[in-house]
Parts: sequence; structure tokens; C-alpha cells
Amino acid sequence: MSFLKAALAATAFASMSVSSCAAGPDKMSDYSEKADIVDTAIKAGSFSTLVAAVQAAGLEATLRSEGPFTVFAPTDDAFAKLPDGTVESLLLPENKDKLVSILTYHVLPGAVMSEDIAGKQLEVKTVQGTTVSVDATDGVKIDNANVVKADIKTSNGVIHVIDTVLMP
Repeated sequence: MSFLKAALAATAFASMSVSSCAAGPDKMSDYSEKADIVDTAIKAGSFSTLVAAVQAAGLEATLRSEGPFTVFAPTDDAFAKLPDGTVESLLLPENKDKLVSILTYHVLPGAVMSEDIAGKQLEVKTVQGTTVSVDATDGVKIDNANVVKADIKTSNGVIHVIDTVLMP
């Protein structure tokens, strides 16, 4: 069994044990303010690839810490858009630095709500150290990704669901 399949299977099992239903991004806010970013993603049931990547990169403890953080969370469907073999390659131990760079490009320090950026175009510094383009003049775009669900409050920040994996 490949590392990715094993990680995804473990994440899927953890998701089933934490929540009996796969709620998806539309139901995330039902319980998210009581849970941290990682548990909220697990409970949603549509972020198993992201959670597996966060665990493989050693970032789980950080995203469970006090924060606050803003996470642009790509769905499993967003990861499926990547070229074949990309996720499997990124999850290999020898590519951990690259994986960390990609994942931290999806995170901003502090909790940024959609009302904070409404009507603006910005360049915002990510935890990774470079900037991401935000266009909130007609919906919200982060680089080439669309925010499909915004302002999911968690105990340590906020999640905005995106439809494309961001690449620094």
C-alpha cells in the first residue's frame, strides 16, 4: 500500500471515529467553533488529503495550537485536480520541505474574516513567507483559487474553503 493510501486510510478511519457523518464544507460551522482547525477539517469529511498532508509535514501540532490562523483549505476535489502522482510525490519523506512550503502558503497569521477584505485587492504575507494575491471585489479569489465557503470559525482561527491547491 502506498504511503498516500495508508495516510488517507488512517485519516478516513480517524474521521469516522470522530464523527459518524461526512458533513462536508457546508456543515462545518455546525461544530467548528468548539474544535480546532484540524478537528474541524477532519469532521467535515472532505479534507482527508489536506489532513494527511498536514500530518506528513509535521504541521498538525501547529494547527492545533492557540493561533489564531487563517487557513485556505483545499478540498479533496481540489487535490484531485493536481497532475497524477503529485500528491504521492509530495508525501514522500524526502519532499517534506516542499510539502511544508506549499501547506504554509495556505496559512495566514491571525484570523482574517471575509468582512475584513470585502471589496479589496491585496497582497498578503503567508506563514510560508511569500505573499498571496487576494481579490475580494467579485467573490473572493486567492491566487487562482476561488473561496467556495468562507468564515468557518474554529477555536483557533478561521477556515476558508478553496477549490484549487495554491502553489507558491
